[in-house]
Order: sequence, then structure tokens, then C-alpha cells
Amino acid sequence: MLQFLADEGAEHNPIIPIWQEVVLGFIAFGVLCFVLMKFVFPRMEETFRARVDAIEGGIKRAEEAQAEANRLLEQYKQQLAEARTEAASIRDEARADATGIREDILMKAREESDRIIAAGREALQTERQTIVRQLRAEIGSLAVDLAGRIVGESLEEEARRRGTVERFLDEIGDGAAGTAGRR
Repeated sequence: MLQFLADEGAEHNPIIPIWQEVVLGFIAFGVLCFVLMKFVFPRMEETFRARVDAIEGGIKRAEEAQAEANRLLEQYKQQLAEARTEAASIRDEARADATGIREDILMKAREESDRIIAAGREALQTERQTIVRQLRAEIGSLAVDLAGRIVGESLEEEARRRGTVERFLDEIGDGAAGTAGRR
């Protein structure tokens, strides 16, 4: 057959194919198409379908994950806003409590101060009265001695002395009160 092909090839035009080669090419092409359509294309179609499903499923899962992430983000933002509101409320309550405590402490301090001042005034008044009594007694004694020296007689009688001294001190007290009232 090669001889036949070689003989024909000598006369043959290179542009026109040899009919045996064309037939053999069609048969090989037919077998190749049959094998491809029967075995290869169905598997490729399954693979492509699986790929498409995986890609579409991946996209769907990604969209679902994105939606879940957005939902969680909104939930987080809402919780954060609630936490901020609660923190502001707690701060306001703490400020109010601090103001109340400060006012209580100031009120107690004023009450204690007023009590201490009142006790001090009372103690001063008592001390003043004690000093005035002591001074009256001492002034009375000095006045009697001085009057006895001036008058030249002894004013030893107790009742007389007390009456005279008390009148004298009352006159001095009335005179001082009148002078203080005029000022």
C-alpha cells in the first residue's frame, strides 16, 4: 500500500488530499468523537457542574456569612450604644450621689460647727459670769477697803458692806449699759 501511495503521490497534487487519508481521518475523528462524547464530555460536564455548584454555593455561603457578619456588627453597635448609655447613666448617678454626699457632709460640718460655736459661746458665757462674780467680789472687797480708808471708819459689818457694794456695782453696771446704749 505504501507503494501505491508512493506511485499516486508522484502524480498527486499537493493541494488535493488523498481520499484514503480523508477516510482514515474521518474514521479516527469519529472514534475520537465517540470516546469524547461517551466518556470524557459527561465527566467534564459533571466536573463543571460541581465547580459551578461549588462556586455558586461558595458565593451563597459568602453572602450568608456577610449577612451574618453585618447582623453581628449591628448587634455589637447596638450593645455598644446601650453600654455607652448605661455608662452615662451610671456617671450621672455617681455625680448625683457625690453631690448628695458632699451636701450631707457640708450640712453635718455646718451642724457640727454650729454646735461647737454654740458650746463655745455657752462656755464663754459661763466663764464670763464666773469672772464677773469673782471681779464683783474682789471689786467689792477693794471698794470697802478704799471706802473705809476714805471715810475713816471701819465698814466691817457684812450686811452693810454687801448692800453698799451691790448698790455701787449696780450703779456702775447701769452707767456702763447707758454709755454702751448711747454709742
